[in-house]
Amino acid sequence: MQIIEVTGFAVRSAVITMRSSGTPLEFVLFPMLHVAAPTFYAQVRLRLRTCDLVVMEGIRGRSAAASTLTLAYRFAPRRSRNGLQEQSDELLLPDGIPVVHADVSAAEAIADLKALSRWTYPLMLLAAPVMGLVFALRGPRAFLDEDLAVDDLPTTLRAELLADDPVAHAMTDRRDRRLLDALDEIHAKHNAKHNAEHRTEPLRVAVVYGAGHIPAIVTGLRERHGYRPRDAEWLTVCVPG
Repeated sequence: MQIIEVTGFAVRSAVITMRSSGTPLEFVLFPMLHVAAPTFYAQVRLRLRTCDLVVMEGIRGRSAAASTLTLAYRFAPRRSRNGLQEQSDELLLPDGIPVVHADVSAAEAIADLKALSRWTYPLMLLAAPVMGLVFALRGPRAFLDEDLAVDDLPTTLRAELLADDPVAHAMTDRRDRRLLDALDEIHAKHNAKHNAEHRTEPLRVAVVYGAGHIPAIVTGLRERHGYRPRDAEWLTVCVPG
């Protein structure tokens, strides 16, 4: 199943609805890119208005190191000719819908990176600003890099190599576990409530997380509770110029 599609015409993100038999609860997965055209975030916000609960990505707390690492994508929107915008809660979250933040703290995220081999973490800090400048200069053309493409299953050699990448594991493993534990709690709590009240109307829970986390979410919901993708809708992230 394709999650992020990269072609010469556009970059698209698949909004995936997962359902399981015997429960009115459904999870709607929004694979996000942290920099995109403003229209992408407007489309996501519009669809979040139809949801009852939003589970939102966002590392808690402040960290100078975390701020440095995010320079890899924060430079591009500052160049107005790129026509790109940085993701923010203000852009995405509609008023009146409850939000759950299930992410790790900045200290936990940095600790996982520091546990990598001796030179990996310092090199990441040095490389992030350089990558940010390259992204800013290339603008939307940077999205043509096929490494942005994300599949649910590692069917390509590139995906198989990424699955064994210690940096990727350090950046996602703890966060994926924390998120899936939160989704477990939502599943148990809301199903118990609906069963007690004999209610059958759907409850839509949006999961708004970076596209790289979506394969683990799909696998976790399927293996733990039998949720499977039932519907999908493509949203255009940007059109490279």
